[in-house]
Amino acid sequence: MKVSATYRIQFHAGFTFADAAELAGYLEALGVTHLYASPIAEARSGSMHGYDVVDPSRISEALGGEQGFRDMAAALRARRIGVVLDIVPNHMAVGGADNAWWQDILENGPESPFARHFDIDWTPADPALQGKVLAPFLGRPYGEALSGGDLRLKVDDRGLAVWAHDHHRFPLRPADVQALRGGDLSAYDARTPEGQARLHELLERQHYRLAWWRTAGDEINWRRFFDITELAGLRIERDEVFEAVHALPLRLYAEGLIDGLRVDHVDGLADPGAYLRKLRARLDALAAERPNRDGPAYLVVEKILAPDEPLPPDWPCDGTSGYDFLNEVSALIHEPSGAEPLGQLWAAIAGRSPDFEDEERRARAEILQQGFAGQLATTARNLSRLARCDLATRDLTEESLRRALQALLAGFPAYRTYARGEAAGEADLEILRRAEAAALRTTAMADRPALLQILAWLRGQGPGPLERRKEALQALQALQQLSAPVAAKSVEDTAFYRYGRLISRNDVGCDPARLGDGPEVFHAAMARRAAKWPRSMLATATHDHKRGEDVRARLAVLSERPHLWTLHVRNWLADLPDHVDPGDVYQGLQTLVGAWPPELDPQDDEGVAAFGERVGRWQVKALREAKLRTSWLAPDEAYETRCREETVGRLDDRAFREQLHGFVQRIAPGGALNGLAQALLRCAAPGVPDTYQGCEFWDFSLVDPDNRRPVDYALRKAALASGAPAARLVEAWRTGAIKQHVIARTLSLRRLRPGLFSDAAYRPIGASGLRSGSVLAFERGGPEGPLLVACAIRAAAALEGASGPTLGSAWWNGTELAATASPTGRWVNRLTGEVLAGDGALAAQDLFATLPVALLTAD
Repeated sequence: MKVSATYRIQFHAGFTFADAAELAGYLEALGVTHLYASPIAEARSGSMHGYDVVDPSRISEALGGEQGFRDMAAALRARRIGVVLDIVPNHMAVGGADNAWWQDILENGPESPFARHFDIDWTPADPALQGKVLAPFLGRPYGEALSGGDLRLKVDDRGLAVWAHDHHRFPLRPADVQALRGGDLSAYDARTPEGQARLHELLERQHYRLAWWRTAGDEINWRRFFDITELAGLRIERDEVFEAVHALPLRLYAEGLIDGLRVDHVDGLADPGAYLRKLRARLDALAAERPNRDGPAYLVVEKILAPDEPLPPDWPCDGTSGYDFLNEVSALIHEPSGAEPLGQLWAAIAGRSPDFEDEERRARAEILQQGFAGQLATTARNLSRLARCDLATRDLTEESLRRALQALLAGFPAYRTYARGEAAGEADLEILRRAEAAALRTTAMADRPALLQILAWLRGQGPGPLERRKEALQALQALQQLSAPVAAKSVEDTAFYRYGRLISRNDVGCDPARLGDGPEVFHAAMARRAAKWPRSMLATATHDHKRGEDVRARLAVLSERPHLWTLHVRNWLADLPDHVDPGDVYQGLQTLVGAWPPELDPQDDEGVAAFGERVGRWQVKALREAKLRTSWLAPDEAYETRCREETVGRLDDRAFREQLHGFVQRIAPGGALNGLAQALLRCAAPGVPDTYQGCEFWDFSLVDPDNRRPVDYALRKAALASGAPAARLVEAWRTGAIKQHVIARTLSLRRLRPGLFSDAAYRPIGASGLRSGSVLAFERGGPEGPLLVACAIRAAAALEGASGPTLGSAWWNGTELAATASPTGRWVNRLTGEVLAGDGALAAQDLFATLPVALLTAD
């Protein structure tokens, strides 16, 4: 079944396969062709997302098990809906007691059959870790944990093991189990000096070294997912690991139970291109076994593209999972001219740079030292080994290579390159050119030879003899598997929470350095996607977003009205006490404005309190992610409370509450216009649109777990079933049903007439007249006829304080679209049913008479 439109579901114990099966009829009515499922393999108990897999071979029992999945797939298939499955090839959950592979490694060390399933350095520089894994899972320093009774030797249903905090299980070597069989375990009770000494001596003989969790960043000898110690990196490039991790999804694909895959964090893999070629080959080989034999599998990758970075053209996939589109449509609805006044406002309030690049550079340097020092040292050691392979480079010291590497990564302009010791491709060369320019500005003269040599290796310049290529490949892969998580942690999970010019541009996949782009930039991006990646996924809300798509759409209005915003926020920040950072409070105030629910009455004390609780939880996470005055490693709860008092605490003041609500009402119609444009563009632009669970209504969620709250599907089903006309829905726009209407009408047309959308050409349509800058339009279509898509954009001033998001005919003042003539002599607006003359230019006042968005076909 060809993927035309997906609907993302986050499965967990509170929303299972059975719950999704009940949505089959609703998803069909919405126009969805595929349910896009979060990971379904057996995950850590209580997981709310599924990315912490402990057994990739089984479907999670908490979600309904294999039979539950089959029942759901059957219910969906009866409605002509397939499944696209999210998979996690980069890492697994470790620690705890539930990962059999990890438990075997702890028990048997390098001799375990799983010893090379994970990216473990069994011969690190630290002699205390030779043949061992660092196990940094203790809640306090090892000596304190030992003497305090945190570590206990006991027999469980799997044998003899040391348990830490009654949560983490550490099995003993077989030789020690044999020696202790039948013995008195009380002799190892660490609450006595003798027992403590015996237990310590026993632990020192194991294939692991227990340690305090804070030691991980400096000393860990295995690759983690970012800096999360309970997620260990897999060596998916090894055939046996690939087969073990992919056996389940490949079997489900062969049986016709799924139609495609989304690959999580592809940049974490040693060689993403080689991985995708292997996966595509396996999928293609299995296609003949499928019951329907319905074409190639749909395959997309989670990939953060840097500005102007193309997806590698030789990757055999259908495109990305949509973060690039999120950035493109976000930049479209933000007014570029707002960058300077909003930047000046941010600098004046926070005392920080108005330029995002400065914030990113500082964050990268800090994160490298604080979270990845151990991996940085390991990578430098690998580069040093490579240098010693050649007489021309053997005098490059490990320390100079480490310093050069640090400078390189501090200003690296992308997640990574894809070097394999061979001549680099054009895209990699451009990234390396920019990286070199940035690094040379901060690298000491003495370290420049080391820097230039690292860059030469990445470009594929040496080493020469084939026997040295193994060292080169190992060193380059280690470097690239470091640059990707450093980028993610320093940019998305640090700088995005520090930089507050306008937080609607600080989201996954976005480029906060550019506040907005002109329509011509959006058109160029869509034309490229239509030509090169026509089946790439399009997303505007995800399980990873920092704030909901309609929060961003509303805050985008401030880019059009920076002076209005400045007047209000300066008044709110007047007399701010010295004990809080004004920048932190400023971002909190933006969040209150952006996330205020459309139907929330300021007199509703209970509703306002619930909203305040949500924003308060967001603020704690935001402050800790920023790592300036508090952090996850060293939380300052007193400071967090003071910030809460200056943001959420203001909601207790009825005067402020009324002011806030009044300001939101002034900009909300402009935000709704942006939200409708964003929804239509996602559903009609080149690619495969994804709707994140519940976001067919307004999405005023915040960062996870707020964006994973339960969805009221009964309300959404009733709204869709009502069949209310667009004119009535737009009058009641605050309910969100008008957004659902736009999505359902567009997706249903995609499902009914896929030729209008898939593999169709993309042609921008210009506008003329006074308001030409407030229209974005394009034409698509092929043999099935033309399709015309049009949206009103950047009309905040006209809608300020209006009763809804529709612009009056007088405002358009004769603005026209230069549309081609319809072959039937007329256009039908599929969103409203209105019929327009199709013999030439289209008047904007007619096109947008009912809604600020339009979807026209010739019949």
